[in-house]
Amino acid sequence: MSALADTLDRAEVLICCGSGGVGKTTTAAAIALQAAQHGRRAVVMTIDPARRLADALGVPGALGNDPVRLDAEGAGELWALMLDASTTFDGLVLKYAADDLQAERILANPFYRNVASTLSGTQEFMAAERLHALHHDPRFDLVVVDTPPSRNALDFLAAPSTLTRFLDHPLFKVLMLPARRGFRVLNLATQPILRSIGKAVGGEVLADAIAFFQAFQGMETGFRSRADEVNSLVRDAGVTRFVLVASPRADAVAEAAFFASRLSDYHVRVSALVVNRSTPSFGDPPDTVPRAAAGRASYDNLVRLNTMAGHERDNIRKALGRLADAATWVPLLAHDVHDMASLEAIRFHLFEATG
Repeated sequence: MSALADTLDRAEVLICCGSGGVGKTTTAAAIALQAAQHGRRAVVMTIDPARRLADALGVPGALGNDPVRLDAEGAGELWALMLDASTTFDGLVLKYAADDLQAERILANPFYRNVASTLSGTQEFMAAERLHALHHDPRFDLVVVDTPPSRNALDFLAAPSTLTRFLDHPLFKVLMLPARRGFRVLNLATQPILRSIGKAVGGEVLADAIAFFQAFQGMETGFRSRADEVNSLVRDAGVTRFVLVASPRADAVAEAAFFASRLSDYHVRVSALVVNRSTPSFGDPPDTVPRAAAGRASYDNLVRLNTMAGHERDNIRKALGRLADAATWVPLLAHDVHDMASLEAIRFHLFEATG
């Protein structure tokens, strides 16, 4: 059994990471397809706002935050969705608000509506939150995550801890001061640190922000508890596995080494390596060089391809060490992946072909 197949068998959450342009989205979709064909109820989620996952699955139109079931052969089920951070944040507010009035105050707040969902770290935490929710959804027994094509794609690993630190920050505690009788929100903005912020962002924006955080009062315990749960999930090696996706291009190899290093920094181990768009090896050339011109051309072409394939494997091995020894190599195909038939070709190379 390959490292990738073993990883899939053992995982409840499988996270595909790597740089852009290496076939990460199609790899994630093909892994979910493999799981569905073998009886599992798999959902694949993309954090990337582009519609690459919908294209790979042949889905007309865009995917949304709610999973959509797709037609797939096999005893299992295949579902797909694209993260909507704003909708996910709304769901958390509704979950942890003490009552409908508190939820309405937050959801209608201009700061929340216009800024909160785009603040640094919000997208990453909502990705981790959506992953947590899908993992606990009884409809699914496997969640496959397609991370965005960015060097910051792994920031969702740090997002729960970042949120917890923010909830413990002195500034947050100031913003959470209760609006006592005679102590208006705008008076709170006269405090030195907030007055400085107000000069930078504007008094109205600051007032909306303070109103948002005061409306948030009492919900921080629920958010902190959820952050701890999410943090435990993404670091639980018995549940969550990471697949590193690369290609033989020099820049992609360097990026793969970067991602492996980032995962190590988070004390997370790469379970499997996939190298897409590689040069296939066609076996050793004959011992005797053909005399005919056509035969000689074929011989030279075979030698050239084998040399390229060897160089690609050497480069991956130098950059990634022992990960390369059990890598799954997928050859460059003559067509793009745009429907289930072409996705099936990727699935075959990932799990059934050898080499």
